[in-house]
This record gives sequence, structure tokens and C-alpha cells, in this order.
Amino acid sequence: METLSARIKAHEGLRLKPYLDTEGHLTIGYGRCLDKIGISHAEAELLLKADIARAIDDFYRLPIPIIQNCNANRRRILCEMIFNLGLHGVLGFQKMLSAIERGNYNEAAVQMVDSRWAEQVGIRAKLMAQTMREG
Repeated sequence: METLSARIKAHEGLRLKPYLDTEGHLTIGYGRCLDKIGISHAEAELLLKADIARAIDDFYRLPIPIIQNCNANRRRILCEMIFNLGLHGVLGFQKMLSAIERGNYNEAAVQMVDSRWAEQVGIRAKLMAQTMREG
């Protein structure tokens, strides 16, 4: 099996971002054809765990006063936003972050729902804003 793996790696090469193969199929990794094979439930769960870990790590890159002013529920909300938008996207919510820094969670919630992101995710933003407001 190791020889087969080594041969496939040598011939396919590793691509960590999706690309179109020579036949125009969306492919990733060592030749995984996403539009034919996709990913398994177990692979999706593995990706989810890695993406959540990345979001949690990025949460701790926020300014310290924001981190300190968030209880566990508010931390989860910001981590979910980072998961969805990326750290750079969340850093764009300057009014929300400023409100959190001041401990004004009602204003933070208002800023969450008054955004293009809220229009895109719909009820999810309202539920998350409610948690931000109530803690």
C-alpha cells in the first residue's frame, strides 16, 4: 500500500486548493475528483473539526479587551462568525467589536443584524445576535 501511495503522490502531485484537472473536473488533494466522488460524511466531519479549531485560534487573535469581555456564549458566537466570515471579515465589524469592548452587547447585536452578512445568512444572524445580546 505504501508503494501505491507513493506512486500516486508522485504522479498526481498535491494541490491543497481546488483546481480543474485536464478533463475539466473539479479536483483537490492528490487527484480527488470532487464533482464525481465528493467527500464522505467522515471527511466532512474531519474538515469541520479542523475549521472550528482554526476559528477558535483566530478568535484569540482579536483584541484582548474583546476577548475578556466575552463569556462562553459570546465567544461561541464570535467563533461562529469567524468560521463563517473569516477573521478578516469579523474585523470588518468595527462597530460591533467596539460595542463588545465597551460591554454594550445590545449595540453589538444591533450591529450584527444591520449588516450585509445578516442579509446573507438570514435567521442565523438574528439568533446569533440574540445570544450576543443575552449572553
